[in-house]
Amino acid sequence: MKIGAEDRKKVIAAVVLVAVAIPLALYAFKGVFWGSNASAAPSVSPLPPKATGALPAQDNSDPRLRTDILDASRKIKYEEGGRNIFTMEVKIETPIAPVKRNSTDVPYWTPTPTPPPPPIPIKYYGFANKPAEPRKIFLQQEGAGQQIFVASLGDIVARRYRVIQIAPNSITMEDVLTGNRQAIPLTVK
Repeated sequence: MKIGAEDRKKVIAAVVLVAVAIPLALYAFKGVFWGSNASAAPSVSPLPPKATGALPAQDNSDPRLRTDILDASRKIKYEEGGRNIFTMEVKIETPIAPVKRNSTDVPYWTPTPTPPPPPIPIKYYGFANKPAEPRKIFLQQEGAGQQIFVASLGDIVARRYRVIQIAPNSITMEDVLTGNRQAIPLTVK
């Protein structure tokens, strides 16, 4: 028997379909061939009826309308002041009696005053004026480095302190981190 190019594609498609259909058929008829009941749908047992307060127990086998249950539910009235019907827990609130204090009592907590900002560790040694140039000031940082700076109005010194105002006898510096302003007087060696 001779198979052409078109017939060969049809034969391959048929073989693939048969190869897929055989496991599916075996799975579907698994209970028939091996006697297993695994493919049967699980049976669902109805829940037992609940008895709620004054309502009688409900029998699920009777399909007729139970007007006695409807009448009993209509007679139940919601009373305020009890528990919240939308939560499962019962919250018991105990009233807290107010504490009576005399005017001579010491308050429980006294606020601590905010400490003053630390002083700016810069010394002012003087200024230089040249015609047609801004006024330059000479500063020295106190502490371990003791660096000397030459600055003008608006410059930032030691990466933290800005020159706000220059006067002949003092300057005003601002700590850019805390916003603290401080007047630094002229220091004579």
